Amino acid sequence: MIVGKDDRPIPIPFMASFTRIHLQAFEQLALIWFGVLVAAFLANRTRLTPVLYFLAVGAVFVNVGLLPSEPEPFVRGFAEIGIVLIMFAIGFEERVDHFVDSIRQSWGIALFGAIAPFLATFGVTWYFWHSTAVSLVSALAMTATAVSLTMVVLKAEGLGKSVVATRIMTSAVLDDIACLALVAIIIPIAAGGAFPSGGELMVMLANVVGFFFIVTVLGTWVFPFSNRAKAGSWRLKNLLGFEGGHYATLILMLFALLVGLLAHAMGFHPAVGAYMAGLILREEYFSTSDDEDKMAYAGLKGVLDNVAFVWIGPVFFVLLGARLQLDSELFFSLVPQTVALTLALVVVQVSSAALAARYTGKMDFASSIMIGFGMLGRAELAFVVMDIAYVQYDILTDQAFYTLMFTSFWLNLGVPLTIRWWKPYYLRLSKTAGESPIRSTM
Repeated sequence: MIVGKDDRPIPIPFMASFTRIHLQAFEQLALIWFGVLVAAFLANRTRLTPVLYFLAVGAVFVNVGLLPSEPEPFVRGFAEIGIVLIMFAIGFEERVDHFVDSIRQSWGIALFGAIAPFLATFGVTWYFWHSTAVSLVSALAMTATAVSLTMVVLKAEGLGKSVVATRIMTSAVLDDIACLALVAIIIPIAAGGAFPSGGELMVMLANVVGFFFIVTVLGTWVFPFSNRAKAGSWRLKNLLGFEGGHYATLILMLFALLVGLLAHAMGFHPAVGAYMAGLILREEYFSTSDDEDKMAYAGLKGVLDNVAFVWIGPVFFVLLGARLQLDSELFFSLVPQTVALTLALVVVQVSSAALAARYTGKMDFASSIMIGFGMLGRAELAFVVMDIAYVQYDILTDQAFYTLMFTSFWLNLGVPLTIRWWKPYYLRLSKTAGESPIRSTM
């Protein structure tokens, strides 16, 4: 400690700067982690998914004043890293051949599961506000499914490797691609701008095709070719086994972020890129023929799961719940709009996705209903659209914005509740129908 002539401590400039800039962020993060522990305890005692309590903790904290309406940039960035890691960890568990096969059987779920909520939202919002621009943007925001929320819930319920999980993930990725393309078209129109030119539409299409082409090349040619290379040649195993595999986790996270950045550069959310990065990695890339050099794949996966689902990923869901800031007068004035939109979306989203899964995806009844429930959530892309339309372009009114926020919260709350409620029926009915609810990974 440095003291002056009067024995009073003299503040060190660096420490003063640290306190001013970082202390609030650390306090917020500590509070959020405390909330995560409370949520985990409650989830364990009630046998419900922790995500439900993560959302509730965020909503309580922000409305009693423990968390600010706008968290520190560090905390917000921490949460964004969390969702990227969650999607990477989910993709890491999936096999690329299952995903590709699922595309052929998920197109109907993606198509009808997006058209129905789009039309329902447009109709409800038009009835209340009579604005084409507001209705278009609202419908666009309520089209994108919160795949991360659903996948975390399914994983917590032991269904992370089920067929329905793959169908939901595939459908949601397809929906997000279409939603991103529509954002570039609808937002300028709703803001009073011109329709995108043919050249701009071609660039958007080229970005979509280019991103998936790069990922496909990596997953089907580069990585497998490297894995089969002769001993002594450069192989992916050599990189992952560097220094006995001590840097394998770092290498994987770097790879997830790089593919996420590539996805962002081409117009996607980085989480979509992270999921694709995990998808193209295979277990055989992590081991060699030598027992002493064999990578501890299960241990590595355990580290990724811990990082994604225990101490970084939950921050995202707490802040997601913290978006619901209650103003009593505004809240009660918007009850009719919120109830109408929530009920409409629950009915049309579940029914359209379930019917599509049943008749275009050839799923059994129990699986079809589970897919319908799994498509209820609204999170990352929906909030991005709302932020663009409300903050950047001033398209949404206060009433429309908060109605969408309240509706999203109740839909997100419905995901763990409905999946948990339907799970016993799903397992029993699938078994009766001769279907295997949990897909083999062999």
